[in-house]
Amino acid sequence: MNKFLETMGDSDKMAPKVKSIYVCSECGFESAKWYGKCPGCGQWNTMNEEIKESISAKSSLISARPTLHRPMRIDEISAEEEARYHTGLTELDRVLGGGIVKGSLILISGEPGIGKSTILLQICEFLGKSLRILYVSGEESGRQIKLRAARLGVHSENLYILTETDVQNVVEQIRSDQPDLVMVDSIQTMNFTDLNSSPGSVTQVRECTNTLMRAAKALEIPILLVGHVNKDGAIAGPKVLEHIVDAVLYFEGDRQMTYRILRAVKTVMALQMRSVCLIWGTTGFTKWTTPHWLCWPAGLFMSLGLVSPV
Repeated sequence: MNKFLETMGDSDKMAPKVKSIYVCSECGFESAKWYGKCPGCGQWNTMNEEIKESISAKSSLISARPTLHRPMRIDEISAEEEARYHTGLTELDRVLGGGIVKGSLILISGEPGIGKSTILLQICEFLGKSLRILYVSGEESGRQIKLRAARLGVHSENLYILTETDVQNVVEQIRSDQPDLVMVDSIQTMNFTDLNSSPGSVTQVRECTNTLMRAAKALEIPILLVGHVNKDGAIAGPKVLEHIVDAVLYFEGDRQMTYRILRAVKTVMALQMRSVCLIWGTTGFTKWTTPHWLCWPAGLFMSLGLVSPV
C-alpha cells in the first residue's frame, strides 16, 4: 500500500502542471487572472481563458530561425521598380501602391462571401505566366479549388495547391519549394501544433502570423493572407495582427450587390491610402467604369446598399 502511494506521488510530481492564462481578443494582453475590462486596451469582456504551454526548443528553432543573414549596406539593397509583382488587376495594383513587393506580408479581410478567396485565385492566372505560386488552403479541398478555378478561367501550370492547416508544415514546404508567391486561405484556420489552444484563437493567430512573417522576410517571398471579420466588422484575432503585416486591405459592400469597395486600411508600400471599386461577376472581378447613372456618389452608395433611396 505504501509503495502504491509512493508511486502515485511520483506520478503527480512527473505530470506537468497545466497553467491557464487570460488573453484579450482585441490587443493580445495576457494576465494570470480574469478582468472584466482589459488593462491593455480598455475593452470590456474580451479576456478569454487559454491553456499556456511552452513551445519545444526544436520547433522554436525551426520557426523562429529560418535563415541567418549578414548585415548589408543600404546602398547594396535593390529597390528597383521590377521588384514589384503586377497582379493583372489594375485596381488591386493601385491599392498596393503599384504591385506586390517581395518579402511583404499582406492581409485581405472582409465578410464571408465578399470575394476574398475569389480575387486571390483570379490573379493567379496572370501571375502564373511568370511566377510559381503556392496556394495554401485550410478551408477548401483541392477539388473545390479546382472547380472554382475553372469557373474563373484559371488554368495556370505554375499554380500549386496545398491543403494544410499546420503552419510549420507550410513553412517547411515554402522553404523546400521556394515559390515566388504564397497565398494562405485563411489565417484563422492555421494552427501551431505545439500550442494547446484551438485554431482561430488569439494565441494561434498571433503565432501563425509571426511564423509566416519571419518566413516572408527571410526568404523574400511575398505572402498574401485571407482574414475573416467578426460580427462587429473588425478583423478576427488580436489587434496586433494588423501591426504584424505590411498591408491590410478591406473588402466592403453588400454581398447581394455587384459592386465591392477594396480599401487600404494600412500599407507601408504606398505613399497614401487608396480605395477602389470593383465589379463582381460570375468570372470574378473586373474594373469599374463609371456609367452615366452612377456619375454622382449617391448612386454608388445606393448600388452598394450603404444608403437607401428616399
